[in-house]
Amino acid sequence: MFEVKKDSVVVSPSDETIKKFNEFYRVNLPEDYVEFLKQYNGAEPVTNVFSTLKREYLVEKFLCLLSKEDRDRLTDDSWSELGVVITEIDERLIDDEDLIGVNIIPVAALFSGDFVCLDFRENKSSPNVCVWFHEESGEFSPSVEKLSSNFTEFLNQLHV
Repeated sequence: MFEVKKDSVVVSPSDETIKKFNEFYRVNLPEDYVEFLKQYNGAEPVTNVFSTLKREYLVEKFLCLLSKEDRDRLTDDSWSELGVVITEIDERLIDDEDLIGVNIIPVAALFSGDFVCLDFRENKSSPNVCVWFHEESGEFSPSVEKLSSNFTEFLNQLHV
C-alpha cells in the first residue's frame, strides 16, 4: 500500500495548471499520473524503495506541479517543482535538438541525484516510466533505464 509522510503533500494542481503544463511542454500527462498529482503533489513517500536488475533506489520526493502563484508562495518547495527541474536539466532530457517541448518528464527525485521520469519517446499517449541518470546523460543524450510501462505499474513496484 502506497504511503506518504504526513503533511508532505503540497497544494493540488488545478486543471488549468495541468493544461498549461501540457501545452507549454507539448505533452499530455497520463491520467494515472494526473490523479496522483491531485492527491500526492510533492509528497515524500514512506513507500519509497524500488529495485531494478542493477540496483536498489530510494525515492526522496515526488516532484510537484504548481501554478506561478503557488510557486511564489511555497518557496521551500520550488526546487522540486516540475518546471524548475526541467529548466535545470532540459537539454539532457531530450535527444532531438530540434524538438519543441520535452519528451522525458522528471516526476520524482531519487537519493542519488537521478530522477524517475515519464518517457514519451516511444508512445506520446502512454509514456514508459524510467530512471534518468544524471551522471551518464549529456546534452541531447539522455541515459535512462525503463522501469515500467505506466505510472501505476511503477507505484506498485514501490515498497518500504
